[in-house]
Amino acid sequence: MSTPLSGSLAIDVSGLSKSFDGKRVVDDFGLRVPRGTIYGFLGPNGSGKTTTIRMLCGLLTPDSGTGTCLGFDLRREQAAIKRRVGYMTQRFSLYEELSIEENLNFIARVYAVPQRKQAVASTLAGLGLSERSGQLAGTLSGGWKQRLALAACLIHRPELLLLDEPTAGVDPKARREFWDQIHDLAAQGLTVLVSTHYMDEAERCHRLAYIAYGRLLAQGTAEEIVRTSGLSTWQVTGKGAAALANELRGRPGIDMVVPFGATLHVSGVDRPALDGAIAPYRDRQDLVWQRVAAGLEDAFIRLMSGAQDRIQ
Repeated sequence: MSTPLSGSLAIDVSGLSKSFDGKRVVDDFGLRVPRGTIYGFLGPNGSGKTTTIRMLCGLLTPDSGTGTCLGFDLRREQAAIKRRVGYMTQRFSLYEELSIEENLNFIARVYAVPQRKQAVASTLAGLGLSERSGQLAGTLSGGWKQRLALAACLIHRPELLLLDEPTAGVDPKARREFWDQIHDLAAQGLTVLVSTHYMDEAERCHRLAYIAYGRLLAQGTAEEIVRTSGLSTWQVTGKGAAALANELRGRPGIDMVVPFGATLHVSGVDRPALDGAIAPYRDRQDLVWQRVAAGLEDAFIRLMSGAQDRIQ
């Protein structure tokens, strides 16, 4: 078995493809993730995120493609990758009839963690679980289960965390605390690839990759993705805004009309055409128009609207 490369990339893959029952779930996917970064992995349900993550951590073998994870070959050295990666699944997968401490002790045994007792105690303390260590996992709230799952991923001191929608169903306070922990871990040198549907979480990542229908559509910082979307956007408020949405959709020059609470975002990639399309509505007394910067969600909706469904 080879030793990990000393390069600056935690993940370096290209051409990854995977099919199930004749359906292409991941199609010619490539990604390079620098060590010590928080890399956001975004895309709609069924886009191939979970399958990609499972290939990266050695649980699935790609049908085609090459690359390395933590310097180990994705095909030939899956066992070495598994020992050095922490993978947090979408569903809570620990033993609900065991206590927090018993779960961590079990995971530590699986990974043959040296000085297991001290490692468990340190992990409990690091994630604020010490006072609840005897509580059964099945009695925990969503936020505390999430914290326990993260602790289980960290017990063997991995070099890379793969987090698959870790905050789904968790309240806003717990989500914020979770992300504070992730940033603390990244500051210590840990690399994190995290899939999420929340735009506020995406904006907390150093870089982002957006996947749809198994293909990578965009990657870069949040600012780069918004800028390269080429969108020009107007915000519309007022009593008539809600009824206006259907009237504007489909007009030449308008690519998207997206409600945000009581406001609308009206966007297009051709700024003069967009301005011409909304001109007849600008003088209405029940509407207030304001040009605004496109947001990350605007950019992702634009990406989705232009994507072709390659899975038939």
